[in-house]
Amino acid sequence: MCGIFAVYNYQGDINVYRKRALMCSKKLRHRGPDWSGCIIKGNNILAHERLAIVGVGSGAQPITNEDESIVLAVNGEIYNHKGLEKLVPDAVFSTQSDCECILHVYAKTGNAVVDYLDGMFSFVLLDVRNNKILAARDPIGITPLYQGWSSYSPDTVYFASEMKALQDECDKIISFPPGHFYDSSTKETTRYYRPPWWDSSVVPTSPVDYKLLRETLEKAVRKRLMSEVPYGVLLSGGLDSSLIASIAQREAIKLAASQNGFAGDDVDESALKSWPKLHSFSIGLPHSPDLAAARKVADFLQTVHHEFTFTIQEGLDALHDVIYHLETYDVTTVRASTPMYLLSRKIKAMGVKMVLSGEGSDEIFGGYLYFHAAPSATDFHEETVTRVKNLHTSDCLRANKSTMAWGLEARVPFLDAAFLNVAMNVNPEEKMFKPGRMEKYILRKAFDVSTTDDDRPYLPDSILWRQKEQFSDGVGYSWIDTLKATAEKHVTDEQLATAAKRWSKDTPTTKEAYWYREMFEDSFPEDACVESVVRWIPRSDWGCPEDPSGRAQTVHNAAYANKQ
Repeated sequence: MCGIFAVYNYQGDINVYRKRALMCSKKLRHRGPDWSGCIIKGNNILAHERLAIVGVGSGAQPITNEDESIVLAVNGEIYNHKGLEKLVPDAVFSTQSDCECILHVYAKTGNAVVDYLDGMFSFVLLDVRNNKILAARDPIGITPLYQGWSSYSPDTVYFASEMKALQDECDKIISFPPGHFYDSSTKETTRYYRPPWWDSSVVPTSPVDYKLLRETLEKAVRKRLMSEVPYGVLLSGGLDSSLIASIAQREAIKLAASQNGFAGDDVDESALKSWPKLHSFSIGLPHSPDLAAARKVADFLQTVHHEFTFTIQEGLDALHDVIYHLETYDVTTVRASTPMYLLSRKIKAMGVKMVLSGEGSDEIFGGYLYFHAAPSATDFHEETVTRVKNLHTSDCLRANKSTMAWGLEARVPFLDAAFLNVAMNVNPEEKMFKPGRMEKYILRKAFDVSTTDDDRPYLPDSILWRQKEQFSDGVGYSWIDTLKATAEKHVTDEQLATAAKRWSKDTPTTKEAYWYREMFEDSFPEDACVESVVRWIPRSDWGCPEDPSGRAQTVHNAAYANKQ
């Protein structure tokens, strides 16, 4: 992944503005520390900060076609780029970048290029001949993209990977909607992603196919091993990250045992050839539940495991920086992002640039413990669809910005489009909590030896059937407890009681939320910066508490209510 900054139809001397544009782009350099690029065409400018993972020696951006009539800046990875190259056999490729295929497929198909892409991406493409900008974001919003406007120049449109690059340029900023593209010639933003499960009112009736579920996830992991640099897996010891680690380890072993490899048009095995031994990474407070579980998984899978601890004070000291990078004040996102942010720094210091992660599973399968309170299968399904649609405001935002704060790319196999189509079309009755069925039962069962043709277990039973721990809980229960206690000291009762006078939008209702909102305002005082923030709170109409922690749910083994 990388950082992009682009301006369409700048009203003024674009060459004079170049210096300011480069300063805006520099605010994104943590996302792409390997190289910087900038191209001006007419009164348009595209700037790019590169994190080199594929096509390391030749993939500098912005990329142009042969006659420079198309200019492209991309943040992301296109997993099916090899197959797309065959779609445009006459195109002249000037780099080894997986992203270059976008401009050549655009030359052939126009705006329909977005329908051909399998990956995580945000891009801005300049069609010089037609003086047109095409901007697009991947279906789920794994990669961030913001769009902005200035009332001083209403016909100018700005784009950036993070809001901080736009805050001094724009007085209106939005989070660009996932699964959409913007065409400057029509000034319209159009949805292109329309999967069969998108309408939550249509409740699927298909029974679960364990083999299909398992094999589709395995393929999703395999295609995400495309890399020319050292990679690893984030391993919390929970179900999701452990399954991803298990599959990745199997793929590494499979390639090592095969002379011919297994790659097809949509799979690039370069990562497994250059970095065949899987490395895993975990973090937590000393003696935390996640560290113990991750250690057990790593021993079982025989990964090269790296375990890190942090202190409460180190976490507290990082909060302001975490909120600056996240660009949100959502309580659960801040809680979970802090250890991930600290871990990412450790990983990058070891020379690793890419990791696989387990985000998305809880939204797809209703894995959060509050789902146990769903009144019906229809309600359960509608909530999973809503949660997946809003991933770009929460877990995708956290996974991307916590890691990219240090130039580390996180890839999320559970959000593979093909896997989503399989998992989201299962009858929700199969996903619901029932006697003898814990959260994410069908995912667990799909990788249990009772449903596989392989006698080798993917994971130990104690991990495969371990209860859900939200990352902010699993790193050590005292983390959240201390955050709440510290907020109590920072925020007075009077401040909280009058919070609505200070913030009419998203008024904090707890001292912890108030504290985070203050830190957010330190970095983003402009009103425009608040519009893209979305807070998540569990369903109060289901009788769930406001606190988003898993321990706030009564079904948790260590629920607050069960503590003596």
